[in-house]
Amino acid sequence: MDETFPDLGSLTDAELKDVIRQLTEEETEISYKRRILHGKIDILRAELVNRLRHHHDDGDIQITGEDVQRLTDILAGRSAGEPQP
Repeated sequence: MDETFPDLGSLTDAELKDVIRQLTEEETEISYKRRILHGKIDILRAELVNRLRHHHDDGDIQITGEDVQRLTDILAGRSAGEPQP
């Protein structure tokens, strides 16, 4: 679909319905990708927690909460200093 927003007054009812359908399909695809990414982030966080638990039990140096937050920000695609949602 074209990135510019169409002139709504010039669209027929059928064209308007088609634009709605296209945007709904695009939203569904994006929503699916977002859920997949959140699942991957959850898996990675769980792995990190397991590793931290293992390191703690072995007496190794632990990763700080700040380290976990930085990793979370990286995985969520946020740059440093960008506000969290």
